[in-house]
Amino acid sequence: MPGSLDLSVTKRLLWVGGAVYPLQNVARVYTFVLHPRRKEAVVTFLRRTAITLLTAMGFTLFGAIADFLAHETETFSTLLVFVWLGSVVAAIYFFADMMGVLTAASHFVLAVESNGQSTALVTGEAGHLNRLVHQIAHAIENPDTELRVQVERLTISNPSNYYFGDAVNMYGGSNNVGMATA
Repeated sequence: MPGSLDLSVTKRLLWVGGAVYPLQNVARVYTFVLHPRRKEAVVTFLRRTAITLLTAMGFTLFGAIADFLAHETETFSTLLVFVWLGSVVAAIYFFADMMGVLTAASHFVLAVESNGQSTALVTGEAGHLNRLVHQIAHAIENPDTELRVQVERLTISNPSNYYFGDAVNMYGGSNNVGMATA
């Protein structure tokens, strides 16, 4: 079926499509809802637009003062047209970028993290993925277990537009009792 891929466990390997994870290197398998960063997208749009407008107004004020001091009326007008045209184009781009995040869907995903930096994400029906977590955990504990299922491919054009769960930063080795949720 289109958009699907095989997730399989052999004796010592976890295959997610064409990616291979040795079972002994799997650090965590879990499910969560992958949410777009909608609030941050709106704040970024407002910040970018404000900076662009303030810059354009600064050029306009500078041009008006320069025209007044030079006793000319058309010295900077061509430059100002380009500045405001560029500002409008930038605002349209910022708006389209924000709308891309605001209209992005949330996804229920299964994540497989390795001891290194790699993470595999697949999507599908919540119950199916929750059962799959237990099956993968069983396969890690029992190396002779084999498993093969179909999951949905998750394609995200810009990962920075999504929350990827909680961020846990631990410093030192004792009395660590806190977690900042995203």
